[in-house]
Amino acid sequence: MSITQTGQREEIRDAAAREELSDKLYSFAELDRYTFKQRLIIRFAGLALYWIVRAIGATLKFEVKGWEHHTDREPLVYCFWHNRIPIATYFWRRRGIVVMSSRSFDSEYIARFIQRFGYGAAKGSSTRGALSGLIQMIRAVRSGKSAAFTVDGPRGPSTVKAALLPDLTARII
Repeated sequence: MSITQTGQREEIRDAAAREELSDKLYSFAELDRYTFKQRLIIRFAGLALYWIVRAIGATLKFEVKGWEHHTDREPLVYCFWHNRIPIATYFWRRRGIVVMSSRSFDSEYIARFIQRFGYGAAKGSSTRGALSGLIQMIRAVRSGKSAAFTVDGPRGPSTVKAALLPDLTARII
């Protein structure tokens, strides 16, 4: 086997891994582990949130300061507060940004809501699957996708930086 063939096989394997990661991040998760009632709630809430945020977002006017420093040429790591999720989701839609989403019931309909706006959802949180979620996000950023984190904890206090995860990922990536 020549070096060229080996290199081509590695490229094909890498492309397949990127496509598998992309499918996993941008597709709705299986709902097998939830009850029938929970499945209905997840589907309804994800769809309802999408339409509500889409309707409200269409009425908003955004003013951006410092836009000249933003780039789409390289992956970025965005940070925001939990209470800004709906409006940030609308503003940054259709950019393929990968967001950390926990493995909880509530987070499943949030993941579906943001995926409808073109986001990817890496599954993991500070309490469940943090390493797995972080690895998914690092792979996504290395493949050219931007990432986003909420920097305050979901249990509060609001707008107080609870984790150094974005700082850590910037060093790792």
